[in-house]
Amino acid sequence: MYDELFEAWRKEKENTDIQPLSKGFYARLAEYVKRIREEKRMMDERTVKGRLLQREEENVRSMLEELVHTRYEKMMRIVAEGEIVPTTSLEEEEENLYKKATSQADSFQALIKDLLQGRPPKEKKIGPNGLMVVRILREIPEIIGVDMKTYGPFKPEDIATLPKENAKTLIKQGVAAEVEAQ
Repeated sequence: MYDELFEAWRKEKENTDIQPLSKGFYARLAEYVKRIREEKRMMDERTVKGRLLQREEENVRSMLEELVHTRYEKMMRIVAEGEIVPTTSLEEEEENLYKKATSQADSFQALIKDLLQGRPPKEKKIGPNGLMVVRILREIPEIIGVDMKTYGPFKPEDIATLPKENAKTLIKQGVAAEVEAQ
């Protein structure tokens, strides 16, 4: 697991995009950390093996923290730029963070838009079913909706029914257009 963590950390540091992790990476990593701690607890810290375990734990902690922080910062940068994070790059545990960040960014942009149009800030409500129909204008990878369901991938001219928050984000990015109900 140490080598897998090191490779994930190295790739994340060397690339500007969020790098995909193997399925179940965080769960295996947590189990690895737990195993190191249990083994260290049973070991005399004055022995060579005890000192090696101590050093391994420190290295793992350092790489783990830097890996997660780097991935989080990349995700927040992408959200702030109004871009979409490909869900294939996110671990299951990160998808919920992404959903919340996207929702907050959309609310912030709506506030700015309202203020610039001279409207007082207000809490926007989602319609009865919370869905919107859109026509896809450009290719879009698979995304996770605010309802935690997977949507896509989409090709140009596809028609999709998406949660309103996700649909509005795609419209704002110019990759989708609202389909008006007749």
